[in-house]
Amino acid sequence: MSSIAKNLFGKEEKIAIKKAILNAEMDTSGEIRVHLEGICEGEVLDRAAYIFKKLKMDKTDMRNGVLFYLAVESKKFAIIGDTGINTTVPENFWNDIKDKMAVHFKEERFTQGLIEGIEMAGEKLKKHFPRHLDDINELSDEISFS
Repeated sequence: MSSIAKNLFGKEEKIAIKKAILNAEMDTSGEIRVHLEGICEGEVLDRAAYIFKKLKMDKTDMRNGVLFYLAVESKKFAIIGDTGINTTVPENFWNDIKDKMAVHFKEERFTQGLIEGIEMAGEKLKKHFPRHLDDINELSDEISFS
């Protein structure tokens, strides 16, 4: 595990990111995760897809998981949505979020970039996957690392 990735966020920043995830998931049955690692060799989307499956994000009931993947030392990131989401959102939806996040990341405002991306994903999830009374949190809201 990369110490740079593990130490990118302080305690307060981790709490703020988790709060953004909880708030985004409050109105949706969708599931959002954030994963950090140091180095991504190869294509970032391939690595993000691998992590998506490793975290069992493809096992949600409605196939509506979203992964925010950051390779800190490689300066790469990706957003991956499961099949349930990708069939409902516009083709460039993930790129729009990624572009907004990249502005923050270029100025090393990683927490703000993630929070804004999570909020945007939550809004779209709310529209297409509203929360049900019997909805359960299927995936951890904690930031994961490798």
